[in-house]
Amino acid sequence: MAKAKAIDADFAWRAFLARDRTHDGQFVGAVKTTGIYCKPSCPVRHPKRENVCFYATAAEAKAAGYRACLRCRPDDIARDDVAVVSALKLLAAEEPMGLEQLAAAVGYAPHHFHRLFKRATGVTPAEYARGLRAGRAEEALAANGRVTDAIYDAGYSGPSRFYAATKGRLGMTPSAWKNGGAGAVIRWAVVETSLGSMLVAATDKGICRLSFDEDETELQRRFPAATIEQGGDALAELVNGAVAAVENPANMPELPLDIAGTVFQQAVWKELQRIPTGETRTYAEIAAAVGKPKAVRAAGSANGANNVAVLIPCHRVIRTDGSLGGYAYGLDRKEKLLRAERNAV
Repeated sequence: MAKAKAIDADFAWRAFLARDRTHDGQFVGAVKTTGIYCKPSCPVRHPKRENVCFYATAAEAKAAGYRACLRCRPDDIARDDVAVVSALKLLAAEEPMGLEQLAAAVGYAPHHFHRLFKRATGVTPAEYARGLRAGRAEEALAANGRVTDAIYDAGYSGPSRFYAATKGRLGMTPSAWKNGGAGAVIRWAVVETSLGSMLVAATDKGICRLSFDEDETELQRRFPAATIEQGGDALAELVNGAVAAVENPANMPELPLDIAGTVFQQAVWKELQRIPTGETRTYAEIAAAVGKPKAVRAAGSANGANNVAVLIPCHRVIRTDGSLGGYAYGLDRKEKLLRAERNAV
C-alpha cells in the first residue's frame, strides 16, 4: 500500500482560514464533529481547530469514513481540472470558439465554466484566446514575416480584426513591432527617488518601461528604430505618478501601461497586481494562482520579464523558504521596497 502523503497541518489550517483557492486539490480538511471533508476554499463557517484533521486526497478522507461536503463539492476538483485542460487544448486550435460552444464541449454551463476557467488561469476564455492569437502574430512579426501574412497565419479573419484586438496589447503598430519600434515615439525621463535613479519611459498609450539605474541607452537597445525623445509635458504626469508609487506605496496611483507579453506572462502580471500592499507571495503560490502549480520556474521567468517595476510589483514575490529570491535591480532595493510597504499599511 502506498504511503500517505504527509500534510503540514499548520500550513493547511492557515489555507482554510484564508479560504485560499490556490490550495484546492492539494489537500482536504475533515471535520470530526460533522463527518464531512472540504476543500480549503469552502465558504462554510470554520469549525474549531481541534475538530479538524487533514488528508492529502479526498480518497484518503473517504477511506477514513468522511463524506464530501455538499457546499464546496471537493470531489469535483479533478473533473474541473480536466475540463480546463481540455478547454486549453480546444482554444489552442486556430478556429475561434465562443464561450457557449467551449463550455458545451467540456460539459459545463457557460456561466459556471467562465468562472471556473478564470479562477484556474487568471484570465477569461475570451482573453486567453485573444492572447494566443496575438502571441502568434507577435512571433510571426518578430520573425520578419509580412504583416498581412502574420495576421492570417495567427487566425484573424482580416486586418481590421487584428488591429482592433491588438490595439491595447502591442502598444505600437504591427509594423513598428516588427521593425524595432519604427514609427513609434517613446518619451523618457530619469528622476531621483529614495530608491535611486529611476527611468520612466512611455508611448502615447502609457508607461512601457520603469526601471532603475538605466537611461535612454536601454530604450535604444530595445527599440532601435523608434523615435526616442527626452521629456515632454505629457510624460510629466506619468513621471509624477511613478514617483508617487515608489514613495507612497499604500496610495499607489493607477497609471496607464503599454506592455505586451504571452498569455502566461499576462496572467502572472495580473496576479502580481492582486497582491495587497505590505504582503508577499511565493513563486509557487503565483504559479498555483494562475492554474500552473508545476510551472514555478516559468512563473519566476514571467516575474523577471516585467518591464514596469513597482507598478507591476514583482518585488512582492519571494521564495518558499522566506528568502528574497532575485530582483533585477538588486536585493537591497527589493528589501527597501518591501520594508516601505510594510510600514505604509
